Amino acid sequence: MKLIKAMVTVGGLTLVSRVAGFVRDLLTAHILGAGPVADAFFVALKLPNFFRRVTAEGAFTVSFVPLYSKINEVEGREASLKFAQGAMGVMAGILIPFTIIAMLAMPLVMWVLAPGFGDGTTRYELAVLFSRITFPYLLLMSVTALLGGVLNAHDRFAPFASAPIFFNMTMVVCLLLTQWLFPTAGHALAWGVTIAGVVQLVWVWWCAYRIGIIVKPTMPKLSPHIRQLFRLMVPGIIGAGVVQINLFADIVIGSFLPTGAISHLYYADRLNQLPLGTVGIAIGAALLPMLSRAVANDNKAEVENLFNRGLEACFLLALPAALALALASYPIIAALFSSEKGAFTTGDAIVTAQVLAGYSIGLPAYIAGKVLATACYARQDTKTPVIVAGISVVFNIVVALTLVFGFGFGVAGIATATGLAGWVQIGLLYYILQQRKHLHFDERFRRVMPRILFASTAMAVVVYALGHGLHDNFTSGGILRLASLGALVGGGGMVYLAIIFATGALTLTEIKAYFKKTPPQQNA
Repeated sequence: MKLIKAMVTVGGLTLVSRVAGFVRDLLTAHILGAGPVADAFFVALKLPNFFRRVTAEGAFTVSFVPLYSKINEVEGREASLKFAQGAMGVMAGILIPFTIIAMLAMPLVMWVLAPGFGDGTTRYELAVLFSRITFPYLLLMSVTALLGGVLNAHDRFAPFASAPIFFNMTMVVCLLLTQWLFPTAGHALAWGVTIAGVVQLVWVWWCAYRIGIIVKPTMPKLSPHIRQLFRLMVPGIIGAGVVQINLFADIVIGSFLPTGAISHLYYADRLNQLPLGTVGIAIGAALLPMLSRAVANDNKAEVENLFNRGLEACFLLALPAALALALASYPIIAALFSSEKGAFTTGDAIVTAQVLAGYSIGLPAYIAGKVLATACYARQDTKTPVIVAGISVVFNIVVALTLVFGFGFGVAGIATATGLAGWVQIGLLYYILQQRKHLHFDERFRRVMPRILFASTAMAVVVYALGHGLHDNFTSGGILRLASLGALVGGGGMVYLAIIFATGALTLTEIKAYFKKTPPQQNA
C-alpha cells in the first residue's frame, strides 16, 4: 500500500542519514570525548534544535500539512501554493528578528539553559559563542521544513527525508577540516551546523523547483487561512514546547552533575535516535498527509487501515530495537565509541551504556505515540497532545529529580525518567482516543501483535546470551570487537526475522504486495 511505500522511502533515507550522523558522532567522540568543549557544543546544538522542533517540525508541520492538504483537495493547487507562500512570509517576518534578539541575548539565555556551567567558566563562554554561531540554523531549517511539508503533501517524500544526509555530511567535512580552518573541533561543528542549514535549504528548494513547485515568501499578511494556521499552531507550540522541555530538563539537571554528564546523554541519545528517528520520522512523515486526506474525504475505512498499519509497523520495528539497546547497551557503546587513543574512555562507555538502557525503556512508546498523536493532528486537533505532553513532562521532571538526587542514579536517572515518561504519554493518548472512539484495532493488528511480542522476547534471550558470551571481546582489538558486535546484532536480528516469518506476522507475499498498487491480502 502507498503508506508502506512512503515509509520505506522516508525510513530508508533517514537510516542513511542516521548512519552518516553516526560517523559524525564517532569522529566527535574520538576528537572531543566528553569534556568541557563537547558539553558546550552539545548545549549549543540543543538550543536551535529546541525551537526548530517546536516551530518547524513541531507545531508548524502538524498544523500546516493537514491544512495545506485540505486546501489542495478542496480549493486546488494554486490556492494551496498561495497559502504556502503566505506562511513562508509570516515565518520569515517572525523568525528573522527573533534570531537576532536571541543571538544578542545569548549570555542570559545560557545562564537559564545551563545554570550549572557557571558564569566565566570555559564551558559557559564556549557555550555562548557556539550558540551564537548555530542559532541561525533555526531560520534556515524552518523554511526547509515548510518546503518539505509542501513536498510531502504532494507525496514527494524523498527530498525532505534526504536533507539530513547533507547535514551530517557537512558536519563531517567541517570536523575533518578542524586543524586547518578552526581553533577547535567544537568551533568546526558549530559552524558546520549553520553551513549545513544553508545546504539543506538549497537542496529542498531545488527539488521543489524541479517539479514545478515554487514557493517564494510574500509580505506577511493575516489571511483567513493564515489565521486558521495560527489557531492550530498555538496549542501545537505549547505542546511541542512542553515535549522539548523534557530535553531541556535533562540538560539543566545534567549541568549540575560532574563534567561529561551532558556528553553521556548526547552519545546515548544519538544511538537511541537511530531507531526512534528512522521509524518515528518515517511513520510521522508518511502517515500525516495521507491520514489528513482520508479524514478530509471522510473515508473511514482508509483512516482505520492507515492507523492500524502505522501502529503495526511501529511495534514491528520498535520493540526488538528497544530490547536490543537495553540488553546490549554496553557492548554497543564500548565497541563503537571506545578506543585506546581516543578521548572517549572505558568509564565514559560504562556511564553512557547505563544512559542508553534508560532511554531504550521508552523507545516503543515514543514511536507509537507519534501514530496516536497523528490521529489527533489529522483531525486538526492540536489541543489534546498539549494536555498529554504537559502531564508527561511534569512526570519526567519529578521522576528525574527523584532518581538523580534522591536515589543517586546519576545521569542514568535522567534517561530512565525520560523513558518512563513516554509510557505515560502513550497511555493517556490511548485512553483519550478510545473514549472518542477513534481507536479501532482491526483483525490483522490483533493477530500480528502477539507474534511480534513472542519474536521480540526470543530475540532478547539470544542477544543477552551472546552479549554475555562475547563480553570480553567488546573492549579488545578493533576487528575482533566489531566482528563480535556484528555477531550480536546479526544473531538477534536473524532470530527475530525467522520467527516473524515463521509465525506469519509478516510474509514475503505481503512485502511484495506493499509495492504494488493494491494492498496485500490479510491472512487469517
